[in-house]
Amino acid sequence: MGTEHFSHKELACPCCDVMGMDEEFLQILEAVRKEYGKPMILNSAYRCSAHNAAIKAKSSSSHCLGLAVDIACEGSRQRCELIRHLLKHVTRIGIGDGFLHADNDLGNKSPNVIWTYY
Repeated sequence: MGTEHFSHKELACPCCDVMGMDEEFLQILEAVRKEYGKPMILNSAYRCSAHNAAIKAKSSSSHCLGLAVDIACEGSRQRCELIRHLLKHVTRIGIGDGFLHADNDLGNKSPNVIWTYY
């Protein structure tokens, strides 16, 4: 099951279709989407440990806990607008080439940080 703006397919693990997203984080994602007022394309949401290993992501990935998403993002204006909305709701943001990572995973991770993947 998905949410008002995000389908099960977008949120579930692409290899096994398991929906492991944290319910509270899904509510936050919906709040960001409603405030943003435009579609948000998710490149990655929940990942099972097998899929996470297959894509060579860190074993400590917040995606495996259902506490993170990667949002497609084109250009500096869209990036700025999305970050403005995300900062109201998430404590950790990563900036990559063509995407923003957003998470609220505070188990062993620093809150209130923004980093780049460059």
